[in-house]
Amino acid sequence: IGCFCIGTNQVDLQGARERGIAVFNAPFSNTRSVAELVLGEILLLLRGIPQRNALAHRGGWLKSANGSFEARGKTLGIIGYGHIGTQLGIMAENIGMNVEFYDIEDKLTLGNATQVHNLTQLLQRADVISLHVPETPQTKNLIGMAELEVMKQGAILINASRGTVVDIDALAESLRENKLSGAAIDVFPVEPKSNDEEFVSPLREFDNVILTPHIGGSTQEAQENIGIEVAGKLAKYSDNGSTITAVNFPEVSLPELANRSRLLHVHHNRPGVLTQINQAFAQHGINIAAQYLQTDEAIGYVVIDVDTDQSEVALKELSAVEGTIRARILH
Repeated sequence: IGCFCIGTNQVDLQGARERGIAVFNAPFSNTRSVAELVLGEILLLLRGIPQRNALAHRGGWLKSANGSFEARGKTLGIIGYGHIGTQLGIMAENIGMNVEFYDIEDKLTLGNATQVHNLTQLLQRADVISLHVPETPQTKNLIGMAELEVMKQGAILINASRGTVVDIDALAESLRENKLSGAAIDVFPVEPKSNDEEFVSPLREFDNVILTPHIGGSTQEAQENIGIEVAGKLAKYSDNGSTITAVNFPEVSLPELANRSRLLHVHHNRPGVLTQINQAFAQHGINIAAQYLQTDEAIGYVVIDVDTDQSEVALKELSAVEGTIRARILH
């Protein structure tokens, strides 16, 4: 299964794994697009452009420097220092921002960024907070009222990661109390299912909030890159059984051998399966030219190259192994 996006919550990953189906996504292809969107929103919000723009559309005129700031010298706090977070950090440094980040793992810092090992400390120090974390039980409502209260007075919050990460009602209350000077939200807990459905959110009342319809990665360049990335992974899996970067499957990649047949075997992860395979092949005189097994907590995935004239017998023996989920000849 190929997901032409980053998120995979539209697929039952466990159900697919239990049936021996690998799932691939595109975690890299829209990185630049998301980072550019966030950087643009930082500049707009620091200058107070959204509310001035909204007022001008209503016939108003607010020519004032009050609440309008340069990005240079401000501190950007990045929560989640992955592909997007790192690129955003580099781009922000290029316009003079100080970059600090929080991640649950120790990360190699790029540029002059500094890792902060306490989320509360980052929230207290940053002028702008940008979220770049996956959707997990641990990140649900990662930013709620308690976290908003410890942020700097007049800080900015940006979420272009997952819709469940921010408590929207708490954010709305914080904006009503003028705790934050603005926000930019691209993802929401509940989103319209089509462009014809009304978007409903308590954040619609605020001129100082940029609301975008989940378009962080929606650029022509990103869509082309996503198509190439996911299609390439599916082609590699189809051609040689590679599951590198699969989101629900053990990662296996075995170099091709000339004049050999390749078999794929997915099985429940239990002791002795590989021994059964090797013993069965030995009993029938099947020569294993190459073999690579990887497992996770639920399944094992083994790629086996055998002499070409032995592939049908090998498949029959693989299918008979106890615990087999799926077995097939690739070529």
